[in-house]
Amino acid sequence: MKDCLFFPAASAGELADDSQLYWQQADGECELLDIASCSGRLDGKSVALVLPMELASSFLVSLPTRKNHLMQQALPYAVEDMLAEDVELFHLVLGEQLSDGRYRVLAVRRDLLRGCLEQLENRGLKIAAIYVDADLLPRDAEHVIFLGQRGLMGGAGEARMAFPAQRWSQLKDLCLNATLLQDVENPYRLLAAEQLNATDLARGEFSRRSDKGSWDIWRPASLALGIVVILLLGFDLGRAWYLNKQGDFYAESSLALYKELFPDDRRIVNLKAQFAAHLSQGTQANGGFISMLEQAALAITQAKSSIAVMQVDYSENRGDLTLQVTAKDFSELEQLRQRLVDAGMTVQLGSANREEQGISARVVLGRGV
Repeated sequence: MKDCLFFPAASAGELADDSQLYWQQADGECELLDIASCSGRLDGKSVALVLPMELASSFLVSLPTRKNHLMQQALPYAVEDMLAEDVELFHLVLGEQLSDGRYRVLAVRRDLLRGCLEQLENRGLKIAAIYVDADLLPRDAEHVIFLGQRGLMGGAGEARMAFPAQRWSQLKDLCLNATLLQDVENPYRLLAAEQLNATDLARGEFSRRSDKGSWDIWRPASLALGIVVILLLGFDLGRAWYLNKQGDFYAESSLALYKELFPDDRRIVNLKAQFAAHLSQGTQANGGFISMLEQAALAITQAKSSIAVMQVDYSENRGDLTLQVTAKDFSELEQLRQRLVDAGMTVQLGSANREEQGISARVVLGRGV
């Protein structure tokens, strides 16, 4: 809830240095001050301006759409027949929707509203919101309230109007649904408390009036969002650094492994392509490393024996594959040799030793043995 400045109804939109305004403070205090005193007492604090109903008009209209931008476009056409002057002269603001589907519209002449704001701001007053006093009556029912010699009608009903207080005796028979708010100790506090329910005219060309006060509302959320963005950015940068370090580590490990596997390669330009080329050579059908290893593994698997491979060595120059194996007895070694021969490989059984666990032997596969 903001402090409210009630623009004097008798001013006709013009303020003199001795013009009196009611200043309803958010903490409940209400004071009647001249314009110069208001400027000094507020000391740059943003407030809500409350215009008298005499400076505004209120209508109920039906609109052919519920899309906001189309409603704004249709609004001037909906109210132009209700205005005595050109609709372009008016600042039109769409309010709440009633239960029957119609919308409330408040209209104020642009030049009059602009003049009111300039007069206040030229005196150092900051306006953050703009309301009409009759639109600030509580929405729980249709109400009538007196502000000195003025009467206001508003609330849940259709009417938004101001009238001389002495005319109430003539109007009350026509306003049977209206509840007269009597014995209200501070009517200005009652009106100021309804800011959230009323229609704010600070829109469009006048929305710039919502200055620092609006930023104060969003400041905590903006700061929190900024902190989250900074944390996410820091996390992403940290993760990128970590992944780069991991990439460098794996690249160095891959290079070291390549040099160990292919020590004769002195010039390494494209590690992936050169490694793939070596693998392609190894899978050639005539005794390549991969081919021989596959055949040996297949023979050992099909033997269904206790043979286990303890070590594998391959010589690219000789084109042979050496397996250091263990078996339960010599018959298993012989069965393995026969399966490898049947697979079209040349096989040579090297030194075989009997150990506690069984037989340990060297099997050489390939060509020229």
